[in-house]
Amino acid sequence: MQAVSTVAEYNAIYTEWTGRTVALVPTMGALHEGHMALIRRAKALADRVVVSIFVNPLQFGPQEDLARYPRPLEQDLSICRDLGVDAVFHPAVSTLYPSGLDKAGLENGTTVLPPALLSERFCGAFRPGHFTGVATVVLKLLNLLRPQIAVFGEKDAQQLKIIQQMVLDLHLPVQIISQPTIREANGLAMSSRNRYLQTEEERQAALCLYQILTQTRAAVAQTDQPLETPGTLRRISEAVLAPWQNTNVSIRIQYLEAVDQESFAPADCLKPGVKLLMAAYVGNVRLIDNMDL
Repeated sequence: MQAVSTVAEYNAIYTEWTGRTVALVPTMGALHEGHMALIRRAKALADRVVVSIFVNPLQFGPQEDLARYPRPLEQDLSICRDLGVDAVFHPAVSTLYPSGLDKAGLENGTTVLPPALLSERFCGAFRPGHFTGVATVVLKLLNLLRPQIAVFGEKDAQQLKIIQQMVLDLHLPVQIISQPTIREANGLAMSSRNRYLQTEEERQAALCLYQILTQTRAAVAQTDQPLETPGTLRRISEAVLAPWQNTNVSIRIQYLEAVDQESFAPADCLKPGVKLLMAAYVGNVRLIDNMDL
């Protein structure tokens, strides 16, 4: 495995891969089993696999956790080596943002503006500019690393949809592959932010997201009639959160919404073909999850 930080170094590797199918797994590092599943999927689909590791400043808001976001590069490189990754690209900020970032962390150069229908709701409503940062850095990585395949996780469902739309709209010569969410044995969706959960009580409280989603899916499966959206989601979420009201852990749902699985348009009832999107704070840790009904 070769670990490189400059475009010139990567280009030398890419030249050696002429005639080979290349798959990219874009990450922000702090690799866990979810990332490993993406890498294994990429290896099954392509001749060569490149993993990018880059904590992207453009997708963090001014009050978010950019400074403390975990960066265990040596550990990440070891994981990639053990999985048989061919190359790891871990560039400096100046490499991906040659025009620089201003004092607020905004790009001085060109950015990608995703469709408002996809980017200004759900996570986008609470993290202004987040998906501009995501789309911009992904486009840069696709242009620089030139994969034929790129693999993304389904846990970040809104992000995945925006990237799929960007590839379609900009006629990018890459196939976007989605990988189902990898969960811990108890159902908690794997995330680099899970390590911020400080106590066992917080980790148990984080399961509320999964419980709300699975109980909603079970309710839909038990009836032949569509269920009214706001009332059903409110009833189930209140029941799941009730045992935590008088504990040391605060749980705050930021949003819990139902959308069409394909278009992401709001769904007026709960039925098969609908996707639930959810974000919640467990203490100070923001977690997201989603599930198809």
